[in-house]
Amino acid sequence: MNAMQKGLLVCALQCALALSVTAKFAYDRATCPRVWVRVVRRDPELPIRGRYLALTLVPKSGQPYFERLAGQQVVFFVPPEQTAIERTRNADVWAEVTIPRSGPPRPIRLGLRSDVP
Repeated sequence: MNAMQKGLLVCALQCALALSVTAKFAYDRATCPRVWVRVVRRDPELPIRGRYLALTLVPKSGQPYFERLAGQQVVFFVPPEQTAIERTRNADVWAEVTIPRSGPPRPIRLGLRSDVP
């Protein structure tokens, strides 16, 4: 096996790994429950912060999955089209999260709820 074949093999393995993670997340979104929950921003202590928001989930008591979501911290990458959410400080920010069978919740998207006092 020459160097070109080895490089193509490594490339194929990396692509297969990335596609398997994508397939797992797509399967979780299709089969696991998804809920909207209010979030509170916190300042992350990360050396590379970039366009990420660190969020703490704050569900209302008595809601389904309250025990699994209360106090959980998630990191959300803010795409360029949602820069308004990144800059808004006074609005009520909500996140739609997938609740997998095991592991932390996974944020899907953010939304503003400005009609809440």
